[in-house]
Amino acid sequence: MAWKTLDDMDLAGKVVLTRVDLNVPVENGSVTDTTRIERIAPTVRDILAMGGKPVLLAHFARPKGRRVPEMSLCQVREVVARVLGLPVTFAEDCVSGLAASAIAGLGSGEVLLLENTRFHAGEEANDPQFAAALAELGDVFVNDAFSTAHRAHASTEGLARVLPSAAGRLMEAELNALESALTDPDRPLVAVVGGAKVSTKLALLENLVRKVNTVVIGGGMANTFLVAQGIDVGRSLAEREMAGTAREILAKAEEVACEIVLPTDIVCAAELAAGIEAVTVDAGACPPEFMILDVGPRTVAQVEDVFASARTVIWNGPLGAFETDPFGAATIAAARRVAELTRSGRLSSVAGGGDTVAALNKAKVTGDFSYVSTAGGAFLEWMEGKTLPGVAALDQG
Repeated sequence: MAWKTLDDMDLAGKVVLTRVDLNVPVENGSVTDTTRIERIAPTVRDILAMGGKPVLLAHFARPKGRRVPEMSLCQVREVVARVLGLPVTFAEDCVSGLAASAIAGLGSGEVLLLENTRFHAGEEANDPQFAAALAELGDVFVNDAFSTAHRAHASTEGLARVLPSAAGRLMEAELNALESALTDPDRPLVAVVGGAKVSTKLALLENLVRKVNTVVIGGGMANTFLVAQGIDVGRSLAEREMAGTAREILAKAEEVACEIVLPTDIVCAAELAAGIEAVTVDAGACPPEFMILDVGPRTVAQVEDVFASARTVIWNGPLGAFETDPFGAATIAAARRVAELTRSGRLSSVAGGGDTVAALNKAKVTGDFSYVSTAGGAFLEWMEGKTLPGVAALDQG
């Protein structure tokens, strides 16, 4: 694609409307995870270094076009200022005279945070008039929120069609990482796909079997594939009605010479509970009263062999119920092997999705992957081969 970056823009003296993701977790008035804030820092600092005035646009939660005080971005302003290490002022609206006055009073080296864009119904409707009202406030639009790029909203897509636009540093990094992983990867290319349901990742699997050399399937969705092969999975989570679809995916993979790796041994227990007694058996030997909660060590060894011969790995979803010990063993072992190969320069690794990031954090290897995306839905839709409106709008030649 032909998106522009900050390096292609003249920002000196210009108001830069900068779409960021500040939809961070807040409990009892405190931000519990500042990762998304930390990741916008390079863009904000570069805009300032280039003489621009960064004005942050963001949403928070789902106010559905109404002003909801507990969903105000005011509650994250102090944390944004602390993380950025910069003075951050706040405007109580993202359009109107309140926003315009705050921008007019913006001093050198200061950052302005505008109120939740979703307080206006025109945001999620991608209303051209609302996009125009936002555009009147600035000179340049920079999108640094890849995590919202799958939504055609006024502040993610509409603005890019009104103002000169560019990708911020985080958006640029996300796009470069994903382009290199799926569009022109070093091969063999391996995809790890986990999670609970085949139905939520059907489009992903259908796209991946056409593009990658090997797909490793884990989590609850692997159970559906086992059922499709006539294997009894006991009381395990499985979408038995999707067995036909699973067989179609297996047949398509065979047709295009994409290897599918499914569990050959499994870890089972009577309930999903911390510290419960678990047994490891062959994939076809799950006791009727038990449920499959992780893949076994023989499967992990097979997956690690696949990684050892790969040049690129993309990862979305855990191999087991990693949140509950001891059912995170396979995910942690596999993640650490990818991290080890990445550190040694033998592998390029890209991961994304909320559960995936949490699993990598638990394995303490997040910083060892080539790139870890904080995006959830946008990362998944990109892997599915879909066009993301927020990215397409930047691709204006």
